[in-house]
Amino acid sequence: MKSTATHAARLLLGLVFFILGLNGFLQLFPLPPTQGAAGEFIGGLVASGYFFPLLFGTYTIAGAALLTGRFVPLALTVLAPVIVNIVAIHIFLDPAELPLTILVVGAETFLAWSYRAAFRPLLRAREESAPMTGKAAPGAPAAEHAA
Repeated sequence: MKSTATHAARLLLGLVFFILGLNGFLQLFPLPPTQGAAGEFIGGLVASGYFFPLLFGTYTIAGAALLTGRFVPLALTVLAPVIVNIVAIHIFLDPAELPLTILVVGAETFLAWSYRAAFRPLLRAREESAPMTGKAAPGAPAAEHAA
């Protein structure tokens, strides 16, 4: 059972991304306009035609996963590069929203630590081979063993 803090962080991060994802599709509330270099960057992404629907879909699905508590490590993994980009945009192009960004980074980091057992297999320096159980599955190539 996860702690109350883990549960609260998961719900907070899930709400942020789920609501922002839905807002991208339904325009529930206006977002502040971006100016300068940030505006040019966002304009380029809008001009691509595909980026924001993909991003808002990712926000919505990952946010829903966090809210429901299903596939939480997967949602955290999918959101990690998105959050890195959000941090970079707000540090280098538009520091006005940095406080919310810091809150999101804190929640993501805390949740990644809380679910660290799920990430252990991904962070091994070397692959550990699975023990051989006899025959290979039908249609599977024979395993090669190094001496």
